[in-house]
Amino acid sequence: MKEAMFYTKAQEQAVNCHLCNHHCHIKLDKHGICGVRKNQDGTLWSLVYGKVITQHIDPIEKKPLYHFYPGTQSYSIATVGCNFRCTFCQNADISQSPREDRSIYGNTVAAESIVEQARKTGCASISYTYTEPTIFMEYALDVARLAHGVGIKNIFVSNGYMTEESLEAIAPYLDAANVDLKAFSDHFYAKQCGAHLEPVQKTLARMKELGIWLEVTTLLIPGLNDDPAELTEMVKFLSSLGPETPWHISRFHPAYRLMDRPVTPIRTLQNARDIGLKGGLQYVYLGNVPGDAGENTYCRQCRALLIERYGFTIQNRGLEGGKCATCGAVMAGVGTAGLSRAG
Repeated sequence: MKEAMFYTKAQEQAVNCHLCNHHCHIKLDKHGICGVRKNQDGTLWSLVYGKVITQHIDPIEKKPLYHFYPGTQSYSIATVGCNFRCTFCQNADISQSPREDRSIYGNTVAAESIVEQARKTGCASISYTYTEPTIFMEYALDVARLAHGVGIKNIFVSNGYMTEESLEAIAPYLDAANVDLKAFSDHFYAKQCGAHLEPVQKTLARMKELGIWLEVTTLLIPGLNDDPAELTEMVKFLSSLGPETPWHISRFHPAYRLMDRPVTPIRTLQNARDIGLKGGLQYVYLGNVPGDAGENTYCRQCRALLIERYGFTIQNRGLEGGKCATCGAVMAGVGTAGLSRAG
């Protein structure tokens, strides 16, 4: 175990956790909502520091990040645990195990080893992903500092529920993030995730202010968060962050405790994409629909095809030095100039 950051001591050996926006008041010998922070003898401990459950090399597009060093590889790590309890979680076996059966497991891996493996395998970045990286923030911070020291970028794939205090701590080392905006309804967040919408909105806005490259993902679930009026309001908010903010709309498949909903119709996804584009967003993508034109990147100005995708495979069809070869408009993003033309 490692003593946790972001907490204060309270009366009767209780502690107040300030890591995420649940702001858990944790009594003696109890755990926070995430299940991986425990009050032992009046001190808050992280139970997952260095306990890595997965180490993979993924294409950056899998995060999904389409405008951050496209075509590169990202060294992806996670521990068990999450501060949400999403009914539709596709990784519930690892995200919910600390809460549901108090199961903490993983291989002990030093931060230096993660960075060295990323360097040896030629990865341009390290992604903290699969579960919620906020809950292993102490470990992520140690890895991220070392990664930056050798020129490796850091990426959070997150639900965006961290406090401003913890975000400010990781921000100097955090280069990019893909944040789930799961719906634009507090009712949805409360019922389906055990959380609230407003803190996520604040995190998204603050990340933009801090200069972290930001992309947003929404898993569209039939009958729960796909109402056109709600999506229109979501797009207004995303546009306020900046019209260059990429929005990924993903196709739902039944999972975990939400097995009674159908797979999202492609037409529903395409309609949502239309709402995004008509609402002023420059880059709107469809996920989990290999072969759909909504996977591709088009010029924000002349709509020429810039990057063609099939799943996680990409081809540069119209970028030259990070600009549209047809009209010269710059493609928003980081590291896009390094993408080579196909053929």
